[in-house]
Amino acid sequence: MAETGLTNSPRRQRHGALFALRPSLARLVAVKRFFARLVLVSEQVLPPLVPVLSVVAFYLAASWFGLFRSVPDFMRVGLLIAFAIAFLAALIPFRNLRWPKTAEADRLLEERNGLPHQPVTVQEDEPAFDTPFAKTLWREHQTRMAKKIAALDTGFPRPDIATHDRFALRAIPALLLVTAFGYSLSTNGGSITDALQPPVAPAATNPAVRIDAWVTPPSYTSRAPVYLTATGTEQAINIPQFSNLTVRVSGGQTDEKVVFRKESGEVREIAAEAKANQQPDAAPQAKPQASATPALAAQTHLMKLEENGALLVNGRRWNFNVIPDKAPEIAFDGLPRPSVNGALEIGFTVKDDYGVQEARAEILPAQSDPEAKPLYPLPDFRLDIPRRNARDAKAVTSKNLTEHPLAGKRVRVTLVAKDGAGQTGRSPPHEMTLPSRPFNEPLAAAVAEERQVFALDTRKMPEAIALNEALTIRPEETIPKLTNYLLLQSAQTRMKLAKGDEQLKDTADYLWDIAIGMEDGDLSLAERNLRNAQQNLADALQRNAPDPEIKKLMDELRKAMNEYMKELAQRMQNAPMQPNQNAQNVIRQQDLERMMDQIENLARSGNRDAAQQLLSELQRMMNNLQAGRPQQGQQQQGDNSQMRQQMDKLGQILRDQQKLMEQTFKLDQQLKDRMQRGDPNMGMNDPLLDQMMPGQDGQPQDQQQGQNGEQEQSPSEQMTEEQLRDALKQLRAQQDALGKQLGELQKGLGEMGMKPGPGFGQAQREMEGAGRELGQGRGEPALQGQGRALEALRQGARDMMNQMMQAQQGQQGQGPQGQVGQGNQNGRDPLGRPRRAEGPDFGDQVKVPDEIDVQRAREILDAIREKLGNNPPQEMERHYLERLLDIQ
Repeated sequence: MAETGLTNSPRRQRHGALFALRPSLARLVAVKRFFARLVLVSEQVLPPLVPVLSVVAFYLAASWFGLFRSVPDFMRVGLLIAFAIAFLAALIPFRNLRWPKTAEADRLLEERNGLPHQPVTVQEDEPAFDTPFAKTLWREHQTRMAKKIAALDTGFPRPDIATHDRFALRAIPALLLVTAFGYSLSTNGGSITDALQPPVAPAATNPAVRIDAWVTPPSYTSRAPVYLTATGTEQAINIPQFSNLTVRVSGGQTDEKVVFRKESGEVREIAAEAKANQQPDAAPQAKPQASATPALAAQTHLMKLEENGALLVNGRRWNFNVIPDKAPEIAFDGLPRPSVNGALEIGFTVKDDYGVQEARAEILPAQSDPEAKPLYPLPDFRLDIPRRNARDAKAVTSKNLTEHPLAGKRVRVTLVAKDGAGQTGRSPPHEMTLPSRPFNEPLAAAVAEERQVFALDTRKMPEAIALNEALTIRPEETIPKLTNYLLLQSAQTRMKLAKGDEQLKDTADYLWDIAIGMEDGDLSLAERNLRNAQQNLADALQRNAPDPEIKKLMDELRKAMNEYMKELAQRMQNAPMQPNQNAQNVIRQQDLERMMDQIENLARSGNRDAAQQLLSELQRMMNNLQAGRPQQGQQQQGDNSQMRQQMDKLGQILRDQQKLMEQTFKLDQQLKDRMQRGDPNMGMNDPLLDQMMPGQDGQPQDQQQGQNGEQEQSPSEQMTEEQLRDALKQLRAQQDALGKQLGELQKGLGEMGMKPGPGFGQAQREMEGAGRELGQGRGEPALQGQGRALEALRQGARDMMNQMMQAQQGQQGQGPQGQVGQGNQNGRDPLGRPRRAEGPDFGDQVKVPDEIDVQRAREILDAIREKLGNNPPQEMERHYLERLLDIQ
């Protein structure tokens, strides 16, 4: 009834009639009034809200400053009650809050916007005369005034707090709050819950007890031990998982408890190791020492940290944050592939937070009979991991598994990595056919099949015997050699008489020897001995064997290599010479000897990683070796010869440019030294720089001095500043000549139908710029241009190599029975090295340093040590030499 009365009032009816004609204006007036009321409410709330916030700020400041935990319990309760009373008192002014009236909202809108004629208030007014004309005129006036409301803005609240707080005391709690928050982040800071709980009583501390505690991370993490402070700390100490905690307690007259409180709240007491070990021996002596004053010896407590927690000893506390040790990750880097001789090559990538300790390839048969009785265990394929970068490594491992009975069968290969903590990571399995040894002799392949039948399942020995008997049905037609027939008969007898596993393995090995003897003769035996010698040396390098053992294994490797190369040479003499078996495809004994010498030198110098990498390269090269098998693709020799000539020219230009750059660098350094010091006897007259800088003929200075007899200094070291500038200018002729040679090379490539890459054009421009700089006697700009020219030459060489490889695609096909021809192993020779026909090495391949690089590096280090041993007078020079040796 009240609502009906309100709705039916005359004033509401007139007002409703006005906005009924303009509903949009009605909604606009309602929205403006609502915002105006919110502003008015905010202006009422904000002034009394300041005391409330001040009380809260004082409470937080007192809590963060640690006031509640440092005062007695009764005072803590009293302060908490005082803050509660103050908070309630600050809420009293809020009882006077009320919702603003419509007239107050209208007045705010008119005052804030400075509107004349009261456009908001006039909406509620009535005309003085109640005539139709007066009503119509008044309604039109209301409509015009309502339109002005669209531009009204209530603005932000204006609480005028300064009137209530004339001395700006509100800044005090704000400053205390910010300061207390910063202090709460320290070790002595408090918590907002301190006022609600009694303070923790400080643990009793015995000053006579000495505590030495440290954490030793696992050795595979390569982290240094962490020594704990004597006073303890509340900040968590980050340590790796499975670290060893050692606490040594000495002093005092009673046993001191060492407690570890886990994050879950579980408490574990760490027993003393010394007490546990000495308890059986100390029991018989208890009676004689009963009257003596107890004097406890130092006790050691050990524990392995596997989860977060805190160590509590003698009232002191150390918090630990254990960093979990993640499991390693391993994956295939490309698909596993066979080499020329059937060896399996697996590329892989491994990743672990502290480094992978070992990795292997797990090879399982794709389809296996659970009741089968295999004669041999599963293949053991260990992956070679670079020890220097075991945390994120990428490598390739090659191993010959052709002797295993699973060779030629479908298998699932899974990579497994293991870290130092014993955790393992596995890759997704890859199903493939395990590479087998390619047999050219059908009889040898049949014998190998016999062996495979009963080696995979010894229950199938009768089937293998039947296969052997089938081979000897008509020996005069199928077995031309009497020796092979007698071997098959003896193998059949062994197969029938073999009973135990040992006899069966001997029979299987005997059959394999017969098969490879029919195929390659004594070469296969020599190859097996070589493979065993390589594996023994790899195992010794992996476990850091002593030098005498390395030397013994290297001698065995050399002996096996000599026997293998001897057998290989005899086979090559009996094999017909193929047209493409030229100097680039012939393996020289000197190359292998040089590689083995490098392996031994690297191992003896302590660089076992480089030695192991070079040995792995040697294994891959020997696996890619083919001996005198017929090849296809024997044409296009004339084109290859022309390409080879162009590559030789490019290689000579690269070497000459490098040599010229070294000469420019030497003269520029000597010139700078003369300009800075002015003394020709200083600067480049330095045995260290003589070792590092090559001479005019490209040889090191120490070699030139040996060739020149008693001459102690090169002529350039006796030059004055002007003479050095003239020498730089004379190098311009050599630079211009190199640019001319590069132009002729591009012309020759165009005549061959090849398009020179943009790198050659850029290199020629850089050479011209370097020549101009040399003509003006400016060495440093010339050096920069020469460096850019070298890089552009290498880029152009790579482009030319790609064009040559595309041009030769399809010309070097596959040999008989699908075997890749010699020298066609992805641009490598039978040993796996870059083919000479493909041009020189442009430095874009990562290789193990050769002998001259290792020797030169050793000479440079010796010269640096000698220079440092002479106690250089200048501190800057001494620091420079120490940085070179990395001993600072």
